[in-house]
Amino acid sequence: MRLGRHRAALTPEQRRRKALHRGTLAGLAAVAVAAAAVVVVFGGGGVLCSTREPVLVSVAAAVDVAPAAMSAAERFNETRTAVGGRCVLVQVTEQPPATVLRTLIGDRAGVLQKRPDGWIADSSAWIRLARRQGAGALPASETVVATSPLVFATRQSLATRFSVGRTEMNWRMVFPPTVRGRLTPTDGEPDVVRVPDPSLAGAGIATVAAARDVVGTGPEADKALTAFVRWAQAGSAPDYRSMLAAVDDRTFWQRPVVIVPEQSVRAHAMSPSGDPVVALHPREGTIMLDYPYVVTATDPAVADASTAFAGWLKGPEAQDIVRRAGFRSGDGTQGPVPPGPEIPAAAPRVRQSVGQQDIDEALRAWSRLAPPTNILVLADTSGHMAEPLAGRTRVEVALDAARIGLRLFPDSTHMGMWEFAHGIGGIKGYRERVGLGPISEPETGQVIRRGRLDELTTTITAHPDRPSSLYDAVLSGFREVTSDYREEMNNSLLVITAGRDDGKGISLQRLLDRLHSEWKPDRPVQIVIIAFGSGADAGGLSRIAAATNGSLHEARQPGEIIDVFLAALARRLCHPTCKPTA
Repeated sequence: MRLGRHRAALTPEQRRRKALHRGTLAGLAAVAVAAAAVVVVFGGGGVLCSTREPVLVSVAAAVDVAPAAMSAAERFNETRTAVGGRCVLVQVTEQPPATVLRTLIGDRAGVLQKRPDGWIADSSAWIRLARRQGAGALPASETVVATSPLVFATRQSLATRFSVGRTEMNWRMVFPPTVRGRLTPTDGEPDVVRVPDPSLAGAGIATVAAARDVVGTGPEADKALTAFVRWAQAGSAPDYRSMLAAVDDRTFWQRPVVIVPEQSVRAHAMSPSGDPVVALHPREGTIMLDYPYVVTATDPAVADASTAFAGWLKGPEAQDIVRRAGFRSGDGTQGPVPPGPEIPAAAPRVRQSVGQQDIDEALRAWSRLAPPTNILVLADTSGHMAEPLAGRTRVEVALDAARIGLRLFPDSTHMGMWEFAHGIGGIKGYRERVGLGPISEPETGQVIRRGRLDELTTTITAHPDRPSSLYDAVLSGFREVTSDYREEMNNSLLVITAGRDDGKGISLQRLLDRLHSEWKPDRPVQIVIIAFGSGADAGGLSRIAAATNGSLHEARQPGEIIDVFLAALARRLCHPTCKPTA
């Protein structure tokens, strides 16, 4: 068999099946990573190495750049480049950046069988993260092999429709309609803007950075970013190919837009279509993705060989391969060859306000906001919640907000709901309406928890004749979440209340004593309280929240509810070092 030619003997499907058989399925805390498709490239025909045993260099490359890297490795191997009197042979494997990162920092789960000798990531943010997390033997610099700007991609017919309606692509489209207090977008907007999963793809990290840059900093920006992360989780995808395929699929979304690298649009366009997918630039300017090569070998001879390949990738022959694969050159000055009609003729305007530090901070923000939630909701149905608020009862306003907020939780969420008032559930003062568990699974029967929770937001009513058992319910709810603590999740007790306890059960001081003694810093459960209307005992509620490093949020008007809800979720950006909030 001739080196470098055996991959053609397998069909793509056969290669995928073989990779799935040999690969390792694992993931980050709530992230599934597909097994890598392993393809070895050793170069063209003939005897490549006439000297003693060659130096073999294994290179892990991100999914979208891997085909170009394989072609480049094949060409490089034909040059018979030698290091230390031994010729160098490079093999390339397609590997998700998260898997490589875990391998380099010494994780045990979801790692490669062998440490690679070189790594082409789809963002230099991955390499900086690896260095911060203790990856050894990484040099201080890397070689940028290719670049590609982020674009908004949609069908040509939809691009025309948006243009006629004067709807420009812009970064604010990544935020959900709930930020504006409504459930659905207008007919003139995309009905979905899908982003790559930032836990897996550099384009996703850059999208978070752009979203953060657009909204700025401060409490309002934190709330908006939190809403974006929740929205993005529901529609994120692990790879660009599946995202672009979904744009072609007309069975679900009517006006889909996806945010992907320009190169992936050009690659998708290689398949003929009557309504092709086209790339559009955001009006505020875009972010240029880089594809850096970093030497990861620990053996000095292999490191020298890996460095030789990195240097060759900067040369004209390798850059021609990269550009013909739809990328821009490593320095960004030369575009794809040929550009193709699906790519805007005008050069993209880069958003200069987003730098490396902003992208790194975006990755940290996502890592704090993205982990799934294990949350028990306590709904106050005492007589206080029957009092009027803006022409309705407090409980009606609160549950309307909860119905909107429910849409911000992805299917990875664990959720349950109790209602509380004195006498409900006997002496306990509360009763379970939905047991804590996976929101996308039924507790019993056929109706999943999400559907049951949504139903309850329209059917639960307050009991005008019942006092509040707030303190008893909080202690019992806190203990329930603590007993069902999930290491991989953010564990919270969300209390929706009028904010008063009528003294029929334990006292405030007794509650605080129990919270202080039972709260565990290594297994933290936050109590987040949303108080509706005037008359809440803000002082007592603040002390309850502070005992668990939680937060109190007060809402006086219906329009404030979503803001309050997002502010509560945004506490993750500072947890567990948040300052007391009321």
